[in-house]
Amino acid sequence: MKIVVVSDTHMPRMNKKLPERLIRELVNADEIIHAGDWTNLAVYEELAKYTTTHGVAGNNDGEDIIKQFGYRKVLKFEGYRIGIVHGHGAVKRKATESHAIDTFKGVRLDALVYGHSHIPVLKRIGGLLVFNPGSPTDKRRQSLYSFGILRVEEGLLSAKHVFYSDKT
Repeated sequence: MKIVVVSDTHMPRMNKKLPERLIRELVNADEIIHAGDWTNLAVYEELAKYTTTHGVAGNNDGEDIIKQFGYRKVLKFEGYRIGIVHGHGAVKRKATESHAIDTFKGVRLDALVYGHSHIPVLKRIGGLLVFNPGSPTDKRRQSLYSFGILRVEEGLLSAKHVFYSDKT
């Protein structure tokens, strides 16, 4: 199973369309996860053309997106429990990751997907896979744009980033 993971698209302000590099992965995705800051429901509609799209709202999303997705979600794929949250609300920006983790305190998860910082993260904390895909359209101080791919193959959950320099 291939799950394409995005966050912080900030469309249409940061880009008028999904980047071609992202589209190449979407065409054969089994599922899509968006970790917030869509900023427009049209982003959901575009992603949903490819496959089932799940997500949460971020701090730059309007009431329509908040109502449709909420701020926190636990998804289950082939027995793996994946928590999704945007990660905003921390007192300090550097605390985004710990704030995202604390959001699911007491909840059994195999992986946590969050966004907000636009900083790609892939690590394990104990048995928890912690993943921030970065942003496919707004790299901020990062050298490259990015999104992620989660895979469940042969009973194992893995993640990787896809980095690229051109968001068109």
